[in-house]
Parts: sequence; C-alpha cells; structure tokens
Amino acid sequence: MDKVFNRLRNLDAYPKVNEDFYSRTLAGGVVTVVSAAVMLFLFFSELNLYLYTVTESTLLVDTSRGDTLHINFDVTFPAVRCSILSLDAMDISGEQHLDIRHNIVKKRIDANGNVVEERKDGIGAPKIERPLQKHGGRLGHDEKYCGSCFGAEESDEHCCNSCEEVREAYRKKGWGLTNMDLIDQCQREGYVQRVKDEEGEGCNIQGSLEVNKVAGNFHFATGKSFLQSAIFLADLLALQDNHYNISHRINKLSFGHHFPGLVNPLDGVKWVQGPTHGMYQYFIKVVPTIYTDIRGRVIHSNQYSVTEHFKSSELGVAVPGVFFFYDISPIKVNFKEEHIPFLHFLTNICAIIGGVFTVAGIIDSSIYYGQRTIKKKMELGKYR
Repeated sequence: MDKVFNRLRNLDAYPKVNEDFYSRTLAGGVVTVVSAAVMLFLFFSELNLYLYTVTESTLLVDTSRGDTLHINFDVTFPAVRCSILSLDAMDISGEQHLDIRHNIVKKRIDANGNVVEERKDGIGAPKIERPLQKHGGRLGHDEKYCGSCFGAEESDEHCCNSCEEVREAYRKKGWGLTNMDLIDQCQREGYVQRVKDEEGEGCNIQGSLEVNKVAGNFHFATGKSFLQSAIFLADLLALQDNHYNISHRINKLSFGHHFPGLVNPLDGVKWVQGPTHGMYQYFIKVVPTIYTDIRGRVIHSNQYSVTEHFKSSELGVAVPGVFFFYDISPIKVNFKEEHIPFLHFLTNICAIIGGVFTVAGIIDSSIYYGQRTIKKKMELGKYR
C-alpha cells in the first residue's frame, strides 16, 4: 500500500515549498490586491451575463396553412366625422368585409382632441311609432314591420328596417343614394341631422380585425363603400364632399400579440394633408414571428416593415381615405430566450481565475527579479 501512495505522491503536480524559503515583498502584495480586484470584477461580470437571458433568432420557411391574421388598430382622424367614417377589408382570395362594425369602437372628438362621445359601432336604430311600411302606408295594428328598400329589394320578402339596411341594399345593387331625407328610415333615425351635428368634429376609431393570412388590405374611407366596376367608390350620399381632410395619427397598429422587444414602425406616426386631396397608402410587409420566453411560453405574432405613398385625386380616381395594403412574408422568424449553459459559465470562471493568477505571477516575478538585479548592480558598484 505504501508503494501505491509513494507513486501517487510522485505524480503531485503542485510540489510544496517550505515556508522558510518564502520571500514576501511589497510589490507582491500590491499585485495580489490588484489581481483580486480584477478577478472579482470579471467574476461578477460573468455572473451577470449568465443570469441575463440571451435571445437567439433563426429564420425558417413558413409552412403554416389556414391561419388567420389578427390586426389591432387605433387611428385618430381630427377632421373626419365618426358618422361617415367606415372600415372595409378584403384579400386576394376574394373575401370582402365592407363597413365593418364588429369589435369596433368610435370616439367623437372635438377640435381640441377631447372625447365627446364613445360608442360601439353598429348600435341599432331607435324605435319609432308607426314607421312607413313597404307597401307605402304606415304600420297598422298588430302588423309586423317591413320597411321599403326603395327599389333595391332582392325579393318580394326583402325588408329594410333601418337606414343602414337601405344603404346596404343600395350598395349590393351598386347604386348610390342621392337624398337621404327622402328615405323614411334615415329620416326617423335622424341620420342626416346626426352627421350635421358632428360638423367640425374628428373621430378616433379603434378595434381589431381577424382576416385570412393572405395578402389583402383594409382601409378607412369617408363614407360607406360599395363595389362598382371593380373600383371602390364612396357612397357619401347628399353629404358628399370630395375634399375631405384625411389627416390622421396612427396611435397603434400591430399584427398579432405583443412580445418583448417588438417594435411597430407605425405606432405614433402622424400625417397631415397638404393642399391636394386623395388617398394615403401604406404598403406593409408582414413577417410571421414566434417568440419563446425562458419559461417555454410561446407567443405567435408578427413583425412588419412599411413604405408610404400619397395618391392625389388629380391623377385619377382616388377615394378619400387611408389604405393599408399588406403582404405576408414566406420567411418566419423564431426568437428564443436562453441562458448561457452552466458548464460554460463554470469554464469561464476557471479561465478568469487561472488567467489572472498566471498574469499576476508573471508581473510579480518580473518586478521581483528586476529589483534583485538593480540591487546586485548597486552592491557591485559599492565594492568597486
């Protein structure tokens, strides 16, 4: 057994030196203090880096199919009344959503930006005694109401019981209303008067859309849109004005849920209309993004880039409004939060300690032997 211990003793890479042979110097003490401070600084720097999460990004081809795109928006129009501001959406698959009212909130604002009224869009018309019937007479006793569509009926049983339903029937026919005061439903709902009451006001419109994940567009137009000869025009009724001021401020525009580090380039963007009128266009490239945090929680969202263009009405047909044309990138970005591996952290700590000790030892030895050399030269000079 003693032979085994002796062999292990001979393998000792750290031979011990008797304390009687130690020589401690002032320079060595200074080097020790400085090296200890450097080691502590590097240790805490490495510890902070280890505790801090690192986000790794990878690019993949997006192979998902049949998904939907969630759009969140909050836009303010200082010079467009809420009653004539409409939201439409369509995509290249042919799906259209005109005059969207679901999940939409409109806020009337005055010239100073103060909220006058807030209401969800699509609220029904007020009830009125004995409205005009489809047959031309007034509603009789125990008679079910069926309002006239004023020539835009799709069938004999088709009824238009509100001003919006009349406008919708005309939109489907591709017609434009010329005088809303002649429409009984609009007259009893006070639609024209409501629009006139909002003169000089602006509108803040906010909400969300759920659309197909294909290229398309959504837009805020001044009036109820209808499709005619494949061109979207504005049914601005008797209140038609080709010189609407579409100055606007985009308070928020995002495609999907928020995740750490997400930057939406259109948030806070403001545009003021000049002397010419027309439509303002945003061309958006949407990049699907998946974010996985350190706890493994996955967030499906999107980033986007954008370019802008103003199309003047002097160059042709340009409906007053703000249009957002979006396209989907085929490349998907994956973000994943990660910690530096513990073994990597341990390796760096050992490297710090060993490296500082080695460098400090070299410096201390250089100082020590330099001092000895100078001392010897001085002693030799005395003897001579």
